[in-house]
Amino acid sequence: MTPVSTVSQPMEVRAVPAKFLVVDDHPLFRDALQVAICSAFPGAQITEASSIAHARDALSANGNYDLVLLDLTMPGTRGVEGLLELRALTPKTPIVVVSAAEEPRVIHEVMTCGASGYIAKSTRKPELAEAIRDVMSGLVYLPKDYEPPQQEPGASDQDIAARVASLTPQQLRVLIMLRQGLPNKQIAYKLNVGETTIKAHVSEILRKLRVTSRTQAVIEVSRLDIDRDSP
Repeated sequence: MTPVSTVSQPMEVRAVPAKFLVVDDHPLFRDALQVAICSAFPGAQITEASSIAHARDALSANGNYDLVLLDLTMPGTRGVEGLLELRALTPKTPIVVVSAAEEPRVIHEVMTCGASGYIAKSTRKPELAEAIRDVMSGLVYLPKDYEPPQQEPGASDQDIAARVASLTPQQLRVLIMLRQGLPNKQIAYKLNVGETTIKAHVSEILRKLRVTSRTQAVIEVSRLDIDRDSP
């Protein structure tokens, strides 16, 4: 049984149909996104993934998507980890986060970590289709009432997000595996590189995050877990 399902809609308005990857663990909302996509781009080719792991499989099988629509809060991911992982896998593909979280802090952190837009799940279908059209046109979509949060004295989450965003795709992959508690040898095996290369990546990660140990790096990045304040 394949982990992803691809749906091709019958109508076409482009010589090459637009290709979308929808990553969300709720079937009803995946259906809602399909309706919005097909309203904006009749004939679109839509691949569904119910987890980050399934999204990885879809990107590995056919990575030339025009747009990825990603829900942040799914099983097996924490905070912006899913966004960082997919951005590392496909750094040139725009990724728009579609989330129930509407706090300005969350939106700002997501955008700082490389998202091309942020759509609240409360957005009505016509506006959702418009948002998808905007991003496909090269614009950045944000909720109409969004205002960037002001930096509070001593607050540093925004700075951490900026530092994480400065990492290369390979460094992001290594950082994600550091968060999973994997040692250098296992990370090297998974990425099919030498252990010396991983040590160099870790050193550069620590430098960019302005920390002195792997543990500190994990602690700093965990502050970007968007659900940490949720009840």
